[in-house]
Amino acid sequence: MNDIAEDDMSGIQYPLEGSCQCGNVRYQLLAPPLKVIACHCIACQKLSTSAFSITALIESDTLVLQGELAQWERLADSGNKNYAKFCPHCGNRIYHFNPDEPGLIKLKAASLNDTRVLKPEAHLWVSQKQAWYQIPDGVPQFSEQS
Repeated sequence: MNDIAEDDMSGIQYPLEGSCQCGNVRYQLLAPPLKVIACHCIACQKLSTSAFSITALIESDTLVLQGELAQWERLADSGNKNYAKFCPHCGNRIYHFNPDEPGLIKLKAASLNDTRVLKPEAHLWVSQKQAWYQIPDGVPQFSEQS
């Protein structure tokens, strides 16, 4: 049994390890995320096959990857480039990035072994959120991208 409360972040030891579903891509997160965001846009609902997608914004030099990655690209409604790196074997996305912002990665961190860091600090695109999902009180929410 774990003596650390689920929401206690003080017991988190870095690096954290993660992997894709099949294990062909493994990674280490060397430092805490800069920010954790839940996105409720339709594209993220499709990505996660759930009500929203959780993204940990990290500095690119805090991620160490092992394994082959494939790439997928799309242009976001905002005009930003939204590229994704994923496992070519099982299809799990590992991270998104904008090549115009090379120092930042949007880690799809639900693939971490220890997911306690995934407490969203903000919810984006709540204008498209599932009506049944209730955002916790006190967490900032934005109608679209902030």
